[in-house]
Amino acid sequence: MLDTFEIVTTSGVVLWSRTYAPVNPSVINDFISDTFIEEKDGSAAIRDSQSASANPIYKTDTHTLRWTLNKELGVIFVVVYRSLLHLSWVDKLVDNIRTIFVQLYGEQLKKPHTTLVESAGFDDYFDQQLRELDTTSGQSAGNAARKPDDTPAEPKADPFDYDSPDVDSGTNSPVPGLKGSRPTTPAGKVSRRARKAMNNSRPGSPAEDPKKKNAKPTKKNRKWDADGMADEEDDVQLDYSMQADGEEAPRSGAVEEVDASTWGTSSKGKFVLRDLGDEVHDILASASADKANARSAPKSGFLGSGVNAISGIFRNVVGGKTLSKADLDKAMKEMEEHLLRKNVAREAAVRLCEGVSKELVGTKTGNFEGINAKIQSAMEASLTKMLTPTSSLDLLREIDAITSPPVTSMRQRRPYVMSIVGVNGVGKSTNLSKICFFLLQNKYKVLIAAGDTFRSGAVEQLAVHVRNLKELTEREGGQVDLYQKGYGKDAATVAKDAVAHAAQSGYDVVLIDTAGRRHNDQRLMSSLEKFAKFAQPDKIIMVGEALVGTDSVAQARNFNDAFGSGRTLDGFLISKCDTVGDMVGTLVSLVHATNVPVLFVGVGQHYSDLRNFSVKWAVEKLLAGN
Repeated sequence: MLDTFEIVTTSGVVLWSRTYAPVNPSVINDFISDTFIEEKDGSAAIRDSQSASANPIYKTDTHTLRWTLNKELGVIFVVVYRSLLHLSWVDKLVDNIRTIFVQLYGEQLKKPHTTLVESAGFDDYFDQQLRELDTTSGQSAGNAARKPDDTPAEPKADPFDYDSPDVDSGTNSPVPGLKGSRPTTPAGKVSRRARKAMNNSRPGSPAEDPKKKNAKPTKKNRKWDADGMADEEDDVQLDYSMQADGEEAPRSGAVEEVDASTWGTSSKGKFVLRDLGDEVHDILASASADKANARSAPKSGFLGSGVNAISGIFRNVVGGKTLSKADLDKAMKEMEEHLLRKNVAREAAVRLCEGVSKELVGTKTGNFEGINAKIQSAMEASLTKMLTPTSSLDLLREIDAITSPPVTSMRQRRPYVMSIVGVNGVGKSTNLSKICFFLLQNKYKVLIAAGDTFRSGAVEQLAVHVRNLKELTEREGGQVDLYQKGYGKDAATVAKDAVAHAAQSGYDVVLIDTAGRRHNDQRLMSSLEKFAKFAQPDKIIMVGEALVGTDSVAQARNFNDAFGSGRTLDGFLISKCDTVGDMVGTLVSLVHATNVPVLFVGVGQHYSDLRNFSVKWAVEKLLAGN
């Protein structure tokens, strides 16, 4: 997507760069010479530009350059990409990177005789902005952009290209009578009949060598009995993670070490997850507020440019009058449609808009003023009120209160029990492992219980996670083990036995995996009540998928009501948030349906890709422009 991004001083020192594809150095050099030395675009070079969109576009034969300048520090921020691409977000990227870099390293650059800055950690900030801003393409920028310094793979030779130097163009042409060419139609394309003739005429083809036609062995279908067990002979090996002698199969490579500073911080002896994007957003919001103050303009709040799109919905609602419901009806309908496009379920969107309308009706705006400030405030308040939990979500404090009760307390020490539930395919086992890794960072002794005794491979999947986590445990601290009784067992009994084993063995936390089940299948859902009675979990977390859309309301309600009287869900973990950009409305739908808070969000497939839920981040995403 991008070719390169460079941060360079006006004296020619490169402070930081990120290259995705090779770019001739003359492209940057010519840009600096034409713009800042010869000043071919007039006074642009001496202006302390605040926005890349305000600066002239610099183009070469194949590349386009967008740039901005911090005159005080003498630093140029320039991005290079192919001219045939139309990247609507690139100006915003340049502006945001300028703001973040100056905020982080401005003090270093202000020191006399400074030519280099310690900017090794700036890659993370750049990647975060690249992922967040590239919402107009069909995929995230992290996937769209090539890896740094990657070169495209060599194209495979066309087996039908007989002009290729790898194909004999002499008398050994596969089709008799052709020499160095392939049979074509008048339009220059290979006909089906000719292609078929070429295939059948090749040495070793199925037509000429019938012995090889069925040489590839066919896979024998495996039969399963009514209990979900393989109907095979006793000597058939189904667990391919083990060798024939019972030893663990050799692994292809070690688990990559995780840098804890990239996904959390230590505070008062505890490892705390980082809120998604909060640090970058705080920097940008602070810079925006400073800029607004300098211009003596009203503050726009923490929502930044995204609110401008929402404010446009209310552009026809004029000020200087007392607002009525009729004044807001059309705007609220547009607002509702906007939320639907963000994956918010309709009933949740209607509830939000009714709350905003109710708050605005009867208020009076100032003369000749729009109501943007009031709209922003009302929508922020409604979303924040809906998403803010009513009880403490300090998981580590809850664990310590149960595993290490005060001396004066009459309570016995016992393990903290947490179970993970959800529909099929949302990532329950993967996110359970992420939570486990977070607990290992805090030096807890964790037992993972394999409560999914139905799905083939579920126990082996958890065994692989435990094996990886054990390897990481050697470096991070804590202890993790797997408790499993195989397949076909009663899941509630397995969970109960796991808790008893953890209590006897001194484990701090028990994480119970459960089988995925359809929320509208009463037979499958009914077993959750027995599970809750047997396992007695302290916290039941439902994994909800950010991609699910409007069906999330039914899922949340059915799971919330499935554990019997007096027992409900305790929190949500929203998985795959990295795949939906700003379409994070699923979390609003889940909270609206149950009044159960969101605890965590999953942002990737690595063990460290778990974040605390941030109400501020969610509100910003929901109110951002499309």
